[in-house]
Amino acid sequence: MNEFEWIKATCDPIKKYLNSHFHALTMSSSSYYVHDVFLSFRGEDTRNNITNSLYNALTDLSIKTFMDKNLEKGTKVKPELYRAIEGSRISMVVFSPRYAGSRWCLDELVKIMECHRSNGQLVVPVFYNVDPAHVRHQIGDFGDSYTQLLRKQRWVNHAHVLAEWKTALTEAANFVGWPVKSDK
Repeated sequence: MNEFEWIKATCDPIKKYLNSHFHALTMSSSSYYVHDVFLSFRGEDTRNNITNSLYNALTDLSIKTFMDKNLEKGTKVKPELYRAIEGSRISMVVFSPRYAGSRWCLDELVKIMECHRSNGQLVVPVFYNVDPAHVRHQIGDFGDSYTQLLRKQRWVNHAHVLAEWKTALTEAANFVGWPVKSDK
């Protein structure tokens, strides 16, 4: 399935999910949620293709979607991203070959999984040009990206961070998601 077909096939089920659960979602802590969907992605891999197209398609359907381009100039990025994650009903994680090469992405994913465990936030993985098993086990190109990140920095005193990343990657990859291959 190419990007266009995937976006068309994906947005309608998300809209149906939100509509079918709208009453329950709005009755339970409606003021708590600011966004319907939070998009997590590696910018250099997907910002100008699938993620931007997905963002536009969701917002065209009146689905309140957060993407980091929504951040106001002058704000501190990490706290704002965490607030956006906490204030979202759904997190869509666009896994790409270099996603695991970014500490920001991995920290975001840990926060997303914390919100899933504590608040029941729905996690929807998108496997963009990457096999779900490669995400789950940190192998292949995805694993190479992860290994490069680990080599770049000293992690001797940060075993807990590494364990959180690995757990978050494994848990997120175990959700049913959408595999998408680019036409490139």
